Amino acid sequence: MVKVFSPAKLNLYLRVLNKRPDGYHNIITRMQKIDLMDTLEFREKGSNVVLRCPGFPQLENNENIIYKAVKSLQEETGRNFALEITLHKLIPTAAGLGGGSSNAATTLMTLNKMFALNLPREKLMAMGARLGADVPFFIYGDQAWASGIGDHLEEAEKLPLLWCVLVNFRVEISTREVYEGLNLGLTNSTINYNIPRFSTVTEIAEGLHNDLEKVSFGLFPELKAIKREMLEAGALGALMSGSGPTIYGLFDHESTAQQAVEVFGENKNWFVKTVRPL
Repeated sequence: MVKVFSPAKLNLYLRVLNKRPDGYHNIITRMQKIDLMDTLEFREKGSNVVLRCPGFPQLENNENIIYKAVKSLQEETGRNFALEITLHKLIPTAAGLGGGSSNAATTLMTLNKMFALNLPREKLMAMGARLGADVPFFIYGDQAWASGIGDHLEEAEKLPLLWCVLVNFRVEISTREVYEGLNLGLTNSTINYNIPRFSTVTEIAEGLHNDLEKVSFGLFPELKAIKREMLEAGALGALMSGSGPTIYGLFDHESTAQQAVEVFGENKNWFVKTVRPL
């Protein structure tokens, strides 16, 4: 049995530049892995691929991106895998934290090693891009600037010491619905933007930006209230990650972050957690 961890991510900066003829959108985003992680267990067993996800039976089907990752490897290599895969889910689903994309990337990398397939990282990233726009990032590294649909990656600076408080009030938001809500037409015009510096916690807090907030906040006004309350709780900056609905706040002291957790933790049904960048 092989046991591996599958981390979530945050978007510190996300600009949507335009809509492409293929229906996707060109973006520029700063992505960061965090220490909130699912766990995946891989066992060679049986004669086909079986996925188990304790507590989440709705994820145990052929539409799960983990299945699709296995299938892509089988098609690429001509190999058939006999596997039992168990996913222990901690990352909220459809939360803007990249949990599914991370699971797919972790599956590609783990099976590549388990079965000595010897596919280079660049090949795995290209396969991942066909599964989802965020998958290549999780293969690439802990932090990166991503452009195109998210598949063109460049190394980013490691972040300074900081803490993040995540708040998710347990609704799921469709990424497709949010992007469609931007109502961007097809265009080849140049969009000007400035890449912020992220060398200090203050610079990070001042540089936080996400074009998708306006759509998701329109769908769920509670998100805007959570962001405001996060700042009132002492966060240096706050932002929605991805298409939401997770809101996070940045803190430069663990004690202040813990105080915010206690405030939001009064809502017993919400997901509230302190995390650190990897």
